[in-house]
Amino acid sequence: MIREEDIAMIGQFAKPHGIKGELTFVTNYNGLFENADDPYVVCEMDGIWVPFFVESFRSKNTSSLLVKLEGINDETTAKKFTNRSVYYPADALPEEDGNESWTRFIGYLLTDEMLGEIGTVADVDESTANVVFRVDDQGKERLIPMAAEMIYSIDERNRHITVSLPKGILDLN
Repeated sequence: MIREEDIAMIGQFAKPHGIKGELTFVTNYNGLFENADDPYVVCEMDGIWVPFFVESFRSKNTSSLLVKLEGINDETTAKKFTNRSVYYPADALPEEDGNESWTRFIGYLLTDEMLGEIGTVADVDESTANVVFRVDDQGKERLIPMAAEMIYSIDERNRHITVSLPKGILDLN
């Protein structure tokens, strides 16, 4: 039996690719399946954690793979995985190298330790030296410069980041 505390979210299935059951998988762990003997991912299906073995995979771009799961052989079945979070055994994840992309926080709830809930990280701009979170605050976009020193805590399981923002930063939006 797969337990939630034994797995970690590694990305999300975006949409089917083609008509033979292949899926676009958005992740920052592109080399993850290359060294695994029998790679599998885990998805929550009807309230239970279900493993799906990876039949094949190939790189699509720097942040996504095209993945074919065993038993998923057509576009209709693949559509059931659209926007579904993908998990992997936590003990099989590679060690972090300190250069991990900030985009892994897309979809996380952002909360300031003093101000409370700010919104959900909708996108991350890493194109300059200053990383900026694009946060959806009930339909309003907030641009929040981010640095590791501002992060108070990260709850991977619940996809939640608590930060300590500089005073007045939200007034700039």
